[in-house]
Amino acid sequence: MSVPNYEEARALDAQDLLAGYRERFWIPPSPVDPRKEAIYLCGNSLGLQPKTTRGALLQELDDWQRLGVEGHFEAKTPWYSYHEVLREPAARLVGAHPDEVVVMNSLTVNLHLLMLSFYRPTPERPQIVIDGPCFPSDVYAVKSQLRLHGYDPEEHLRWLRPREGEHCLRTEDAEAYLAEHGQRVALVLVTGVNYLTGQRMDLARITAAGHAQGATVGVDLAHATGNVPLKLHDWGVDFAAWCSYKYLNAGPGSLGGAFVHRKHLGQGSAEAFAAFRAQPRCEGWWGNDPDSRFAMEGEFVPVTRADAWQLSNPPIFAMTPVKTSLELFDEVGIDALRAKSEALTGYLERLIDAIPGEAFQVVTPRDPASRGCQLSILVHERPEELFKALQAAGVVCDFRRPNVIRVAPAPFYNRFEDCWAFAQVLRQALAA
Repeated sequence: MSVPNYEEARALDAQDLLAGYRERFWIPPSPVDPRKEAIYLCGNSLGLQPKTTRGALLQELDDWQRLGVEGHFEAKTPWYSYHEVLREPAARLVGAHPDEVVVMNSLTVNLHLLMLSFYRPTPERPQIVIDGPCFPSDVYAVKSQLRLHGYDPEEHLRWLRPREGEHCLRTEDAEAYLAEHGQRVALVLVTGVNYLTGQRMDLARITAAGHAQGATVGVDLAHATGNVPLKLHDWGVDFAAWCSYKYLNAGPGSLGGAFVHRKHLGQGSAEAFAAFRAQPRCEGWWGNDPDSRFAMEGEFVPVTRADAWQLSNPPIFAMTPVKTSLELFDEVGIDALRAKSEALTGYLERLIDAIPGEAFQVVTPRDPASRGCQLSILVHERPEELFKALQAAGVVCDFRRPNVIRVAPAPFYNRFEDCWAFAQVLRQALAA
């Protein structure tokens, strides 16, 4: 194997058709030398701020100052219908029809709202199946949903886990479990990209396996949206939710999104709408049909879109960074970002492979089709010390106890030179 060199990194950056987008983000200064930029490889945890975000927020503040309540209809982007502006770009990003998508709330809130509708257990079919390792918030949410319906999580929560000695789940093992036990499963809730290992799940196959046994299938897309191409409608996923502060670069705690497949939206017939209207859900005025939204004593009539799960009017100052983010994704396109991502991550993997020794291993799948931006490095000895050494050298990545360092070169703003610099720091830290 040839050892990559600095000149190769510079040459790859010179050939990068998306290189100019780095200038459209604020790169934090290095914690070691504020005159330099940090080696920021943490887009899997918090994406960087687009330079257009500040101006967009100021526009809304100015409209509020100038218009007061009239801003609901007279602002540059009217507040009353603000969420509708995000519908189509969000749908393009997750592979959905516009009526299947709504930007609202945060990830775990959306998962709860959707599970209240789509987890409908019976004594014969009570189980929820999740993949592991699973992010703690999802586990808390699923366990609490089981308890809300009177079921014991210790008995009725089932896990799809990697085989002994492996780190990633095999799709055929998920299919085999559902084929054998699916008659007891009410809900399959899996991740699009695993938060710890960076594994990209085969959502098409898992969805088909769940549906073949009569189960509902939902997806947590926290690490997938803005990272990998998605086709939620075509795959037949029943529902999904995501956040926007990672690869979507919309800011800490920013609004997430939700997807509900068209087959659940009560379209096409009076019978379908009656079933849709009767479906259990939390209800609020912004999920109502807009024609009767302000009826003071009216009945709740759900709009036949994913908006039916929206409870309240959109928080404009939280929604604005999502709008600026989606505009960037529309400008570039997820396919172009994905092509650069595969090149960046493959280059970083090659750099790490060139480091001698057995102090660590990359546990993210080698196949580019089975991963996103992230590489997860399992460290065998003194992992926290190694992570602190990376931080001390100006690297911004993250650590998941007990021994995993996550590194994610995001294609919007990361360079091949960043990958090169990280590998040199890692090499030196291991030698020390």
